Amino acid sequence: MSAAFSPAQAEEPRTVTLYAEGLGDTQAVSTSGEKQAPDLQRSSYNVYVKPKPTPTPTPTQTRSSDSGSSAGGDGGGGGGGPLYYSGGGAPAEWMAAAGISDADMGYVDYIVSRESGWNPNATNRSSGACGLVQALPCSKVPGNGYDPVDNLRWATGYATGRYGSWAGAYAFWTSNHWW
Repeated sequence: MSAAFSPAQAEEPRTVTLYAEGLGDTQAVSTSGEKQAPDLQRSSYNVYVKPKPTPTPTPTQTRSSDSGSSAGGDGGGGGGGPLYYSGGGAPAEWMAAAGISDADMGYVDYIVSRESGWNPNATNRSSGACGLVQALPCSKVPGNGYDPVDNLRWATGYATGRYGSWAGAYAFWTSNHWW
């Protein structure tokens, strides 16, 4: 049972590009006759340009505060006010950059979700607590209390120093709704 097979049956539909279409036209143009160069109607083609993403700005620290030199919860000395975080990133990236182990990320996520909703610029108006973990006072955080990585590094020391671990901080938080 052999069926006749012809090459015409095996051909798949061809995709013709603008380049291939133009190439075919240019091969048909003759310079020694009456033929004119083909008029390619470029207005019938749409060109989509994917814009380059704008880089995310990173916070810069104008000056570091000495221990205790900043009274109040403004996050730094001088009249400039707090240095809010305007960079990018995601909670998992911030935790990894702060050196928090994978085993502790669930505890950190639980506490931070309730303290600030993962908003690095969260500020408690009445107490002056700032950042992801609501450091009180904000000036306790080395670097910038609103920088999520600085805030989480400080919080790791606080959690291990006061509660023994992030698991201990989580257990305290679930019982008391603060830490």
